[in-house]
Amino acid sequence: MILIVLLLSSLFATLPLVSTLGFIWWMDRYDREPWWLVLVSLIWGGTGGVFFGVLGSMALNAPLEWTLDAATAGALSAAIVAPLTEEPAKALILLALARSRHFDNITDGFVYGAAAGLGFGVSENLLYFMNVANADGLSAWAANIIVRTLYSAMMHAGATSLVGAALGFAKLRGWWATLFVVPFGLALAMGMHALWNGLIVASGAFGAPALTVLNLLLFPMELVLVLAVFQGSLWTERRMIRRELAEEAKLGTLPAEHVDRLGSALRRDRKGWLRRGIDHGAYVRAATTLAFRRVQAERTGKAELTQEVERLRAELRRLQSLP
Repeated sequence: MILIVLLLSSLFATLPLVSTLGFIWWMDRYDREPWWLVLVSLIWGGTGGVFFGVLGSMALNAPLEWTLDAATAGALSAAIVAPLTEEPAKALILLALARSRHFDNITDGFVYGAAAGLGFGVSENLLYFMNVANADGLSAWAANIIVRTLYSAMMHAGATSLVGAALGFAKLRGWWATLFVVPFGLALAMGMHALWNGLIVASGAFGAPALTVLNLLLFPMELVLVLAVFQGSLWTERRMIRRELAEEAKLGTLPAEHVDRLGSALRRDRKGWLRRGIDHGAYVRAATTLAFRRVQAERTGKAELTQEVERLRAELRRLQSLP
């Protein structure tokens, strides 16, 4: 029986969250991140994020346990210590990924951040599922799976995606954005985490189930706001692609009638608008990458990016067999 519960717990801890990540990755229609980097972020969240989160919690919990009674120390640990330690731990991988040229805007940061948060959620959910099954029985186990999958794990994904979005915003905007926007994103993540945990703790401490109901109602609103950031970034990418490729059309790199199609997540994938013989996938990828590299080259002034812009222009002309 224990083995069956372990297998089912592993399945329910992994499949819904990995599927959620796949959907988020699919939503990034214009410039999808390399799947292996997204996987690295997911694995970090479930391993390194958990490890450093536990280390940080142990360090901050120690003085609480020495000076306070067990109930108070436990409440403060969940409501304050966990957000303060787990959010930076999950986000550590984002600092490394932010150095990659694949990570250059809010959308990229959102995807990598969500991956790290979901990875953390996989490990945490598995632990909770097994503990609840052993202590409270199968009915409580089933209820825990539903709540933690729909709420707790999504909270981790949403919180870390805010840090990633802040890093993506700051990537090409100079020191002021790194100094102010990134800490603000981390503070938002901690606040989101603390609100969720704090209301759970308060509901139990004061015997107020209304606080649990409030928590379950508030969180979807928070998640909608987080997703609005993601959607807003996708809209910004669409406008940027059209703007940059319109300039390229003036230079003769590609036909002007292709600009609107390339800036539409739906129309760009339809067949029939390119001449027969042109590699559709290669053309769309080259044009999209060109738009992004133009912005990067303009904001950073790096010679290698300018050279890549020229290479992509040549690639587009070659694909169209233009002189």
